[in-house]
Amino acid sequence: MDSPPQDSSPQAPELPAVTEEAPREPILTLPAALTAYIVLLAVIHLRVLLPPELENWTIDVFGFIPRRYDSSLLNLQIPGGAGAKVWTFVTYSLLHANLTHIGFNVMWLLPFGSALARRFGAVRFFLFMAVTAAAGALAHLVTHEHAVAPMIGASASVSGAMAAAIRFAFGRGSFLSFTRSDADTAAKVPALPLSRALRDGRVVGFLAVWFGVNIIFGVGAIGVDAETTSVAWQAHIGGFFAGLLLFALFDPVPRMRSDAADASSQDVSDRI
Repeated sequence: MDSPPQDSSPQAPELPAVTEEAPREPILTLPAALTAYIVLLAVIHLRVLLPPELENWTIDVFGFIPRRYDSSLLNLQIPGGAGAKVWTFVTYSLLHANLTHIGFNVMWLLPFGSALARRFGAVRFFLFMAVTAAAGALAHLVTHEHAVAPMIGASASVSGAMAAAIRFAFGRGSFLSFTRSDADTAAKVPALPLSRALRDGRVVGFLAVWFGVNIIFGVGAIGVDAETTSVAWQAHIGGFFAGLLLFALFDPVPRMRSDAADASSQDVSDRI
């Protein structure tokens, strides 16, 4: 039997299969709201280029000075007048003593502030930072009723952002969990109810470390005068409690039910 004729025409060489690589997400991407906040802090810090007299004036007018609210001092002369009694509850948080001071606050804002800005959106984020700054100023006022040194620094707001972020930071898929999702998804993980969060060992451990660091070292927002520089750690605690307790008022993501939170926590413990 004759065999079928063989095709002697040249064969085209096989080309390797082309596979599309998934786009790589940058290591650190900042939401627009946080970027704008950091740029604002940097621009305001350019005040250090002003003549010393004018720079001191800006601190007196926009820094938080507890003695400004002392009604027993009838002839107290502090720049800013009555208006400064209102705006300095927030404006002090936009001033910093030096690059180390502003750099330390920005360093903590990168992980916690990024997640919060993505979750809240720009308007809620800026309002939240203002409210926690005011809470820190109030705590400082209560504990330093007659202080003359202006308090400056964003640490009360940074502390508030950290406190708010831990309400959802350890949930499955969030930015401090073992199963982290992409940045936007991680920021939208349902938050733990406050009562449940305070029973979560990871949250309690974070709280213990945070309070320990602030009480022992007091790093962050500082009071500045001509002779001394001191740490206003009470302002940190005021901002932190405000962020922890007021988080639900700003959060647009529905709460996680307590039973779901317990199940999620159990699943994580099984994986460890």
